[in-house]
Amino acid sequence: MEVDSSYYSLPERATATLWSKRTPDDFLFYLKAHALMTGQPTEVARLPEGLLELLPPERAAKPRLYGKDLALDVKAAVWDYFLDALGPLILAGKMGGVLLQYPRWFLPTPENKHEIAEAAERLQEIPAAVEFRNQLWYSSEKATQWTLDMLRDLSLTHVIVDGPQGMKSSVPAVPAVTTPALSIMRLHGRRAATWEAAKVPTVERYRYLYTAQELSALTTKIEAAASEAERMVVLANNCYSNYGATNARELVAQLASL
Repeated sequence: MEVDSSYYSLPERATATLWSKRTPDDFLFYLKAHALMTGQPTEVARLPEGLLELLPPERAAKPRLYGKDLALDVKAAVWDYFLDALGPLILAGKMGGVLLQYPRWFLPTPENKHEIAEAAERLQEIPAAVEFRNQLWYSSEKATQWTLDMLRDLSLTHVIVDGPQGMKSSVPAVPAVTTPALSIMRLHGRRAATWEAAKVPTVERYRYLYTAQELSALTTKIEAAASEAERMVVLANNCYSNYGATNARELVAQLASL
């Protein structure tokens, strides 16, 4: 199960305890890293009181805060809070992984490679996966190889992304496996009109129901990745109404018939 709420608000240990108790023994959670952990903005009002106290008054007074605005000790405190909340899931064997989704302005530079390496170091005891939102990471065969090699070197899972194409934030669905234990494919739908549009509600951005033919084409990539990884996870992020659940059931049926 993908948990997106952890991107908007830091997860709480008490909540993770309830997740652990209320799910089957073989249930796995894949939590999206908090926005500040991948350089994205968050609403200051959503931060826990203990972290708010660490912010300079001028930062705490602003409505939004970016990861780049954090002092090193505050950044470390955000990571510590997030990782502490995962404790109950780790103890129960239900921590599937953490998804690091970097924004479209996060480019393939040495500085950003260092940022990813820092995240990998903090998550070394937890499976971690990376999703990029800028085409430059895959702009050529050489660039794609550089990106995949970097993830392999850092023991990070490459997220195979299916989404709208033809924009700066579009990335191709490269069916590569960079960690032998885990491969992840994330389905965002293909609604190009809302993908980069401003002030579009999340549910509208991902309002897309895959056709049977589109799902059938994806099964080839899923099978290719599954043949190289111990676990293949497909996360349906086309989160409008029951679209994700509907396509998930259809995809399972198609894979079962192969």
